[in-house]
Amino acid sequence: MTNRDGASAAYALAPALFVILWSSGFIGARMGVQYAEPFTVLLLRFSVVLSIMLPLSLLLRVNWPQNKGEAGHIAIAGILMQGGYLSGCFSAVYHGMPAGMIALITGLQPILTAFAAAPLLGERVSRMQWLGLALGFGGVAMVVWPKIGLQGLDTVSVAWALEALCAITAGTLYQKRYCPSFDLRAGSVIQFVAAFAVLLPLALLTETMHIEWNARFVFAIGWLALVLSIGAVSLLFVLIKHGEATRVSSLFYLTPLATAAMAWFAFEEHLDWLALTGMLIGVTGVALVLRKPQAIANEP
Repeated sequence: MTNRDGASAAYALAPALFVILWSSGFIGARMGVQYAEPFTVLLLRFSVVLSIMLPLSLLLRVNWPQNKGEAGHIAIAGILMQGGYLSGCFSAVYHGMPAGMIALITGLQPILTAFAAAPLLGERVSRMQWLGLALGFGGVAMVVWPKIGLQGLDTVSVAWALEALCAITAGTLYQKRYCPSFDLRAGSVIQFVAAFAVLLPLALLTETMHIEWNARFVFAIGWLALVLSIGAVSLLFVLIKHGEATRVSSLFYLTPLATAAMAWFAFEEHLDWLALTGMLIGVTGVALVLRKPQAIANEP
């Protein structure tokens, strides 16, 4: 196998690995906000990431952005995707919103991205892809519907969930348009420094920053930093670089489905016929969105 073949095989596996890793995020989030406020949890998470990535980047002499403009674009994308999206999700969880409802609200992201991708990025969304987006959202709704409750559903939690939705949509589009290619190690450092700089004053102004240290909290921070912020986010950057924004964003439909499957396997949570049917519909929808461009080139 040539190096090119090996790289192609690795990229082919990246979407599935991304979905698996990203799907575990709510586990760490729910564990973390039990022992500290959301901005505080994220600041610790970012600190762990930077303590690893910054020395590694300096040691390996990675390729840093060539000018301030490029670095600024990477930083803005980081503020949206790391600071905005994560703070919205964590705050919604902290204020009691069920994970199923957060998944349903943020599940609108692929549709919003598709609407914006045409005028902003020049991407063409075919009728079959629109059908796939609709099926994907419908599948997510069917899976999370039994777990959606009104408890924890108030103006504050809904506002945070909507903020997360807008931030991840804007961040994906911004990065794809202005800075799709950069060294993952250098880019991670820039993005997490920028997100840290934005969240620190917010935490100082709005939170006590008290932490109840215990083994579960340490595990949650380690999982969020290593598995999510380094592993899953790096995969997301690779996917954004090589794929259209609409196709990449459609993968977010699979994360609630994968989370439900994990909960069934690990905790024996019940999956009824509605959830199983929703999984099938959701996977079918994503498959339609991810179809190769040449397969849909002749569609209106």
